Amino acid sequence: MSGTLLALVSAGFILLAVWLSWRAAQTARTPQGAVGWVVFLLTTPYIAVLLYGLFGPHRYKRRTKERRASRLLFDDKRPDRGEVRAPCPSCDRIDRGPFERIAGMPFVPGNRAELLIDGQATFDALFAAIDRAERYLLVQFYTLRDDGLGTEMIDRLIAAADRGVWVMLHTDALGSNGLRRKTLRRMERAGIHGIAQARNRPIARRIQINFRNHRKTVIVDGREAYLGGLNVGDDYMGRNPAFGAWRDSFVRLTGPAVRQLQLVFAEDWHWLTGTALRGDLDWSTPAPTGTTEALIVGTGPSDGEDGAAAVFFAAIAAAETRIWISTPYFVPDMALMAALKHAAARGCEVRILVPDTIDHYLPWLAAFAYFDELREAGVEVWRYTAGFLHQKAMLIDDCLSGIGSANFDNRSFRLNFETMALFLDTAVATEVEEMLRADFARAAPLEKSLDQQPLGIRIGAPLARLFAPVL
Repeated sequence: MSGTLLALVSAGFILLAVWLSWRAAQTARTPQGAVGWVVFLLTTPYIAVLLYGLFGPHRYKRRTKERRASRLLFDDKRPDRGEVRAPCPSCDRIDRGPFERIAGMPFVPGNRAELLIDGQATFDALFAAIDRAERYLLVQFYTLRDDGLGTEMIDRLIAAADRGVWVMLHTDALGSNGLRRKTLRRMERAGIHGIAQARNRPIARRIQINFRNHRKTVIVDGREAYLGGLNVGDDYMGRNPAFGAWRDSFVRLTGPAVRQLQLVFAEDWHWLTGTALRGDLDWSTPAPTGTTEALIVGTGPSDGEDGAAAVFFAAIAAAETRIWISTPYFVPDMALMAALKHAAARGCEVRILVPDTIDHYLPWLAAFAYFDELREAGVEVWRYTAGFLHQKAMLIDDCLSGIGSANFDNRSFRLNFETMALFLDTAVATEVEEMLRADFARAAPLEKSLDQQPLGIRIGAPLARLFAPVL
């Protein structure tokens, strides 16, 4: 390359970096993210311009308009206050308002929630539910692989389609990028809907890291639903020796709240395919099956606020005695750090359970940059040592609990579409408590400060924290 051409290319990169800096300042979700991108782009333009294409906060405006249009299509399907009976008296002190405002829907009583602990219990229940579907299946996973477990799932979906069940499959373009073309064609030939969109997604959507759909959902005939943290692949059954036993959770839900989860799926489906499922699904409210108050909270980067972060903030603020949070990735923002420290200061037992095993190195490393500050405030940090901990669960006092797909990190708070099921019920809270106590029994409290960690962590943690807005 001649000197003149090289100079022109360099000038072009610099001009592009300057323009992208302006774009980042306009569109970044947080001031910290804007500052980070501007500094990165202006100091290392050759690398930063390429990374901005993958991680940068661009294209949100157009996609946000599309998402909100999908949401408006189903406004009349949202349960209103007229459908809600008297709340659970034992949980009256919990202010439902913040959670209901974030969800755009009220807590509804009359549900039954059944915890499914780890992969075997989860997929046994999922496969049985798929096999008994009569009308339709709504299936949504961030990651679907065509390995042993994935092939078993795909075979059952095809069998359901063959017996006349309407199967709609929503996978994320990045998370399920490993699905082979022949597998996609096989599902398409079987009549599984959504596969054409998965097969023909443009490369730009496949490589764009942000705006990912991280939900994990199965809905059967509008009458029973499943959601949680597990994707579909052999790793999630503990078959990968690099991770060992895979610790994760799902929940089976029946009752009126199933309609709320179906609404979240329908909005996603319209955005994916352009098809509104208004007349194709059963939108009647399912009959009561239990005594649990439940609320489905679907959040994402097209929200007017950072919905997943707001859910955690509201839960922490509601606590009087206990806050237990299980998360594979811990990269909080400043507001949630302050909320956790304030809760510990007012006497709450605050426990954070994270994995000791590494799955994604950068967020694992960044977490160490937060631990000292929290521990000094009285927050307990526990590291799970019996395999890889991937579950996303929380327990507030003896009443409020939550299971879903949202991690305690900025990616879930602001960059991904997530779903959390919240339960106001002392019986469900007791089950979650027992589950988490068993997890803590297989964990050890963090006792070393950052200065006492190995050299790689001491140096790497503060550097990894610089990437917090996209972790």
